[in-house]
Amino acid sequence: MLDSSTSASSSPKKIHLISLGCSRNRVDSEVMVGTLLNRGWVSEDDPVKADAVIVNTCGFIASAKEESIDTILSMAEHKKENPNLKIIVAGCLTQRYKGQLAKGLPEVDFFVGTDEFHRIGELLTDAPERGAVMAKRTHYLYNEDMPRVNTLSKHSAYVKVAEGCQHNCAFCIIPAIRGKLRSRPVHSVTKEVMKLVDEGVKEINLIAQDLAAYGRDTNETNLLELLKTLVKIEGLDWIRLLYVYPENISEDFLEFFAKEEKIVKYLDIPVQHGSNSVLKRMNRDVTREQIRDTVNKLRQKVPSVAIRTSVMVGFPGESESEFQDLKNLVEELKFDHLGCFSYSQEEGTVAGRMPDQIAEDVKQNRLDQIMMIQKSVSKERLKRFVGQRIPVLVSGPSEESELLWQGRMAIQAPEVDGLVYLNDGPLEAGQIQMVEITDSYEYDLVGHVVS
Repeated sequence: MLDSSTSASSSPKKIHLISLGCSRNRVDSEVMVGTLLNRGWVSEDDPVKADAVIVNTCGFIASAKEESIDTILSMAEHKKENPNLKIIVAGCLTQRYKGQLAKGLPEVDFFVGTDEFHRIGELLTDAPERGAVMAKRTHYLYNEDMPRVNTLSKHSAYVKVAEGCQHNCAFCIIPAIRGKLRSRPVHSVTKEVMKLVDEGVKEINLIAQDLAAYGRDTNETNLLELLKTLVKIEGLDWIRLLYVYPENISEDFLEFFAKEEKIVKYLDIPVQHGSNSVLKRMNRDVTREQIRDTVNKLRQKVPSVAIRTSVMVGFPGESESEFQDLKNLVEELKFDHLGCFSYSQEEGTVAGRMPDQIAEDVKQNRLDQIMMIQKSVSKERLKRFVGQRIPVLVSGPSEESELLWQGRMAIQAPEVDGLVYLNDGPLEAGQIQMVEITDSYEYDLVGHVVS
């Protein structure tokens, strides 16, 4: 249905959207696309043929900012072939640098921040003044009524249950960009999940800056109450929990997590470091001992659980002995999945003003050491699946070879973890099928469908 700004006789306007950064940003992008499609726009794969290009940016760390700027400039080059092309920059980079971007990027038609992205339809229709910046702090929170296009896959989707963050980590700019924690009501999340399941989604990946803090801003609900509601939804097979801070994991939650079949036995628990002195300088409300106790308790209650974490190397003042503490923790706890990041000195953060910043070559060397440890850990832990028959959510043909298909076990999250490659059997995309694992590698598995 075309809106009043598009006559029935004219061609619909075309949008090309590029989403950078995290899964939370992806959800914002999906809302923007859904909003525009509702107004009669159509998606366009080729930016040159589009009427407008939206770059939804990440502004978290230096490498993400560089990627965002490079992408914006690359898209602006298409104006040479299509002078009428509009370039819109949305997301975290706009929110963080709203006073500087218009001067530095004259190629951009207008800018939209993290609290005003949902206005994209009206903004493209009203055509604001060239270089205008819409980035007021409105504490916006999307809901189940917003049009949204799931771009992850037909059978898997992210659902953002909260926005903002209540933590004050010394290295992180997210609270300044996204604002304080604000949780969606349980009924809003539930209705959105039901809508996605009706569209064929089998796996819901719940996301927030810290899922365990869900509801603490209102004191009306919590993560456990939300999960008790979601597990009752018929047709939903897997519920995955991403980004659960260890200091907020309760005993009641662990009991429910252990016994509820629909909740996959996978937790993403960011620990950041293994040295108490570094954790203290980071302003993290957790100690090395608490991290160890949480992981051990979780594995005791749920022996099959897979734990993903993220750690940081090169935090200001990180000594060799403190780095050794991190290495020892990674070797000791043997996380199933691990992402390692180099600290990025960011203006506006407490850590950005700290003395004893670490040289880039030292950071890279330490990152390489951590990932070498993790490669060995992952390879060893995946060996236990060889010979087992395990449910796998089949994605479709493999991107690596036309002779293979691919999928994921419950303990493999989309986009960040390894895959199961399938070389035989009656394959059906979007279905959970029983797979016998025949081979294991550093991060991936190989198997065939047996039923």
